[in-house]
Amino acid sequence: MSNFELSNSKNYVNEQVTPMDNHLGGEFWVKFWGVRGLIPTPNSHTCRYGSNTACVEIYVAGQHLIFDGGTGLRILGKMWQQEQKSLEAHLFFTNSQSNRIQGFPFFAPAFIASNCFHIYGTAASNGASIKQCLCDQMLQPHFPYPLQVMESDLNFYNLTPGNAVELGEVKITMAIINKNQKSIGYRVTWGEHSIAYATDLHKSLDIEEQKQILHIIQGADLLVTNATYTPPTDKNHEYAELFWKTPVDLAQTADVKRLVISHHHPDDNDTFLDEIQDQVKSAFPNVLLACEGMLLSVGNS
Repeated sequence: MSNFELSNSKNYVNEQVTPMDNHLGGEFWVKFWGVRGLIPTPNSHTCRYGSNTACVEIYVAGQHLIFDGGTGLRILGKMWQQEQKSLEAHLFFTNSQSNRIQGFPFFAPAFIASNCFHIYGTAASNGASIKQCLCDQMLQPHFPYPLQVMESDLNFYNLTPGNAVELGEVKITMAIINKNQKSIGYRVTWGEHSIAYATDLHKSLDIEEQKQILHIIQGADLLVTNATYTPPTDKNHEYAELFWKTPVDLAQTADVKRLVISHHHPDDNDTFLDEIQDQVKSAFPNVLLACEGMLLSVGNS
C-alpha cells in the first residue's frame, strides 16, 4: 500500500467515521469537517464538496488535533458526543476571523465537564489573544451564553511563531504565513511523516511570507492549503488558472508529496470545483480538492 490511503472516495459527504475509529485511518490521518472559506454555503449546488467553514481533524500517535473551528467543528462535536468516555483534544487556530472561530460556541463537547481541551492561537491583528476572541463572540448580543458556561477544562495557550508544541512523539511547528491577517501555518510531524496546514495563501506573497511557508511545508507528505480567490465580479472564474497557481507552485517548489486544496470560495459550486480539480491535475497529478468527510491516511505501510 502507498503512503496515502483514501477512504470512501466516492461518498465523502455521507461517510460516517467517529474520531475513535482509529483503525480506519491507521496511526496518522486527517479528516475534513469543514472546507469552505468566508461563510457557510448550504445549497443544492454545494452538497458534494460541502458547505461548512474550516475545520480539519488530525489523529496522530494517539493525539486528537483540530485545526480551526469554523462551522465544521459543530459537526465534529456531534460525532464526538456519540463517545461515552471523556475526551481530550488540542485545538489550533490559524487566525481569529469569523470563519475560523464561528463553530466554537456550538462545539457541544466543550459543555461537558469531564472533557479537556487545549486551545492554541496567536494574537489577532488588534492584539487580542485567542481566548479573548473566543470570549468576545460569545458575549451579548452576539450569543446568548458566555464562554464561562462551557464546563469542560479549557486551557489556553498563546503561541509564538517559530516555536513548537510537543505532544509526546508529535511535534507541531508554526510560522506566520499571512502578515496582514496574522495567520499561522502549522506542520504536524511524527517520526518521518508530516502534514502541513497552511490555509491563508494570497497571490501577492512577499519574500518573507514565502520563506515561512516553504519552511513549514518542505517535503511534507501532505499539504492542506487554499486556492487564491479571484476578484468578486460577474466573471469571477474567467481566469481559473490563477485560482490554483499559487498553491501548486509552492507545492512543487517544496517537493510536497500530495496536495489538498480546501477553503473553497462560497461562489464555487460543485461543477466548478470538479473542473478545477481536473485542471490542477494537469499541473500537479497528486492533488485533491477537499470534500467534507474526506479521510486521508499518511504513512501506512
